[in-house]
Amino acid sequence: MFSLGPRSVRLRTQIVLLQVAVVGVTVGLAFGVFAYIGNQRLSGEYGERALAIARTVASEPDVRAEVARYADLALQPGPQLQDDLADGQLQRIADDARLRTNALFVVITDDAGLRLAHPERARLGEMVSTDPSKVLAGAEVIIREHGTLGESVRAKVPVLQRGTGRVVGEVSVGISTTAVREQLLRDLRRSGLLIVGALCAGIAGSVLLARRWHGLTLGLEPAELAELVREQDAVLHGIGEGVVAADTAWRVTVINDEARRLLGIDAAPGRDIDDLGLTPRVLEAFRAADGQLVQAAVGDRIVVVTARSVIRDGRPLGAVLSVRDRTDVESLTRQLDAVRSLSTVLRAQRHEFANRLHLLNGLLHTGRADEASQYLAELLGSGPLGAMLPGMEVVADPYLQAFLSAKAAHAREQGVHLRLGPNTWVSANLAAPVDVTTILGNLIDNAIEAARARTTPGPAHGDAPTAPSVEPAPGTGTALVEVELVQEGETLHIAVLDSGDGVPPELVDSVFTEGVSTRSAAGVPGGRGVGLALSRQVARARGGDVLLADPGGAGKAAEKPLHGAEFIARLPGVLTEGEPAWAAEN
Repeated sequence: MFSLGPRSVRLRTQIVLLQVAVVGVTVGLAFGVFAYIGNQRLSGEYGERALAIARTVASEPDVRAEVARYADLALQPGPQLQDDLADGQLQRIADDARLRTNALFVVITDDAGLRLAHPERARLGEMVSTDPSKVLAGAEVIIREHGTLGESVRAKVPVLQRGTGRVVGEVSVGISTTAVREQLLRDLRRSGLLIVGALCAGIAGSVLLARRWHGLTLGLEPAELAELVREQDAVLHGIGEGVVAADTAWRVTVINDEARRLLGIDAAPGRDIDDLGLTPRVLEAFRAADGQLVQAAVGDRIVVVTARSVIRDGRPLGAVLSVRDRTDVESLTRQLDAVRSLSTVLRAQRHEFANRLHLLNGLLHTGRADEASQYLAELLGSGPLGAMLPGMEVVADPYLQAFLSAKAAHAREQGVHLRLGPNTWVSANLAAPVDVTTILGNLIDNAIEAARARTTPGPAHGDAPTAPSVEPAPGTGTALVEVELVQEGETLHIAVLDSGDGVPPELVDSVFTEGVSTRSAAGVPGGRGVGLALSRQVARARGGDVLLADPGGAGKAAEKPLHGAEFIARLPGVLTEGEPAWAAEN
């Protein structure tokens, strides 16, 4: 219907013209139908009026008597008959009725159809110009005919003889069609005013509709709208980010395949965002639409979501949520943290090894060969990792040993002592090292920060010689974290306890909720409160769980040295007696 070329008429103008055309055609058809029906109605009304006049004239006693008298005579047309009829009683009655009712004619005939009364004198005594047979047979007739006086709507009524009821003549009354047309024109003029008003209202409505359409489409033309849809489809399904758009009523208008995959939803546009199945943290970020980066755990994925309001020409149009996958980035970050921790271990060992070499050099230069030999024997009898974390021999998996040693080195850098619990025993290898280190790492990191936050920082540990194999005495004020790993078949049980202040009572029921954290989120991209939620989701995906066994607190300092929070985890199917999965892959 519309041309979408660059030179086409603007959509707003097209809508107005189309609506005006539709309204005009509709009004024109309505006017034509009204004119036709009005003409038929007026013809019928004037016919009934003529019939009433004819009945009145035909029922007068003088008319019936005179017509019966003429019907019994053998009339001979001629001037004498015309003179007699012109001065007769029937002519006077007919003229009076015609003038009184403003009829075109009132004609009276005998039973042969000869005119006994007529507006024109010359027509008296002549045969009527139209067929009188139906009326003379006793029927009343309303018809539109053309006679000697022109076209008219006429009614014909039989004249009955008194007493016998015999038809002795007829009365014909005609009303000119000119009067019908004049009345019709008057009616059409009045209705024409209404038609013009309706047309003006239609034009005004069309203009308002065009303006409304212009506002709804933001002033875009059909070609621009089509191009916009094509570009939107190409962009939404071609980018590597998830996109969810909602209108001002928070109904979804756009959602691409990547958003469905990352958010774990399967919804079509038109649904309310509360019914999409979004996690509470993602839903809260969507409704806030403040442009802040929010990190959230969705299933076994870590995503970063950003929601922004959309405003055009000062009018809010809704909000758009963008979703980016950070699962691989988080995995690489954890691996980088492990490498960094190992490098810290190596740096500390290098520094400690240099100190020992200096000591040996001094002993040898002073001629104390026996003391140097004894010192070397002591060094050869203690491994570096075992010295850093006593009791590591009860953990068989090398990956788990390296991870715990790296976390111990990281704890040392933070001024926190990490130790293994007395019941630790793991003789199998890890079958799911990524899941185990994700959960164990998050629990240890949280415990280290909680323990460090309660202890006043001392001198930096980066380059100072240390004696890591020495266990701090409880109650000395040193920050402690205890990790206990227990094997039960293929299930690994983890318990992490710290010497911090514990979990505040108001956060005990929500500590595993995304976005809930005991520490400030200032300066942390995406915010805090993801680690525990992710750990629980990963554990539950394997059929296990992560729980807060004891919120701890300062009130329990007298009961046990480590009076901080205690978290426990149960991870089924993460251990194997065979070769570890990570070693088989290499």
